[in-house]
Amino acid sequence: MQKLLITLGLGIAAIGVLYPYLRQLGVGQLPGDIILKGEHSTFYFPIVSCVAISLLVSVLLNLLRSS
Repeated sequence: MQKLLITLGLGIAAIGVLYPYLRQLGVGQLPGDIILKGEHSTFYFPIVSCVAISLLVSVLLNLLRSS
């Protein structure tokens, strides 16, 4: 359990460090992401980006588990 928490924490830290580079690749701005702009506010929900990242993580974890 401790290894899982440490790995999860390091993964979140790595995403935080790499976030500016991920933005340049277009992650978080995919077609299908929901953006509602009001007069004084903006609501942004990156649903397609979340699904894409989830699929990528699932594939990577399954590859690591099978080896």
